[in-house]
Amino acid sequence: MRAAVIVPAFQAERTVGQVVGELARIWPEAGAVLVIDDGSTDRTSERAAAAGAIVLRHARNQGKGAALRTGMRAAQARGFSVVVSVDADGQHPPREALRVRGCSADPAALVVGVRDMAAARAPKANQRSNAFSNFAVSGFAWKRLSDTQCGLRRYPIDATLGLGSWADGYGYEAEVLIRAAAARLPIVEIPIRVIYPPQEDRVSHFDPVWDPTKMVFQVVSLSALTRIQWIRSRLAPSHGRRARAGAGRDQASAKRDL
Repeated sequence: MRAAVIVPAFQAERTVGQVVGELARIWPEAGAVLVIDDGSTDRTSERAAAAGAIVLRHARNQGKGAALRTGMRAAQARGFSVVVSVDADGQHPPREALRVRGCSADPAALVVGVRDMAAARAPKANQRSNAFSNFAVSGFAWKRLSDTQCGLRRYPIDATLGLGSWADGYGYEAEVLIRAAAARLPIVEIPIRVIYPPQEDRVSHFDPVWDPTKMVFQVVSLSALTRIQWIRSRLAPSHGRRARAGAGRDQASAKRDL
């Protein structure tokens, strides 16, 4: 199981160099740290490359989901079977990423970090946002999920890309969980340590009100689409049988007329 680590980054010049440097120092596979610069206008790419990362760049900001998919495809092309995603703001200690990498021997498992946000003194708005997201996503996934917004995860590349998740922003992480649960992909949760620096030192583009609202809207849309597809799949065989039966009656009637 060869594992790469991918770091989606946007306007992260203050923190990405230290994150990449520590990851490159401890990661077992050489050349496995990929930074996806999601359209930054600062020196994110330069700082990441100087610290030892392979940098992939979006010409414009597309969102975290798009960055994660770019990173997975790049890791897949380089022969990796799993990727560990790490945020660029320094919230995830590299040693915790290493634990997530090796916590499950099943290469098909989706491994999700679970934060103790109260113990880490996360902002109250973030704690409320995560609780709301956990409730909503767990309901639609029909599976209890403890931390649906944590960005520290281990993704099985082929299986994750095969789910067909399309969201470009933060909703991608929730969508992957719902699709993975529906596909009966193993989901493994692991408690992780997380760092929340003082507010004045934080670099985050996550809006604890607007982003979860968009995510829930996307989840509802996805669930409605999934339900419609399920209904269609159930009706299709009976419709086909009725059509074949009607054709048989027409043929019998034609024979009688002859």
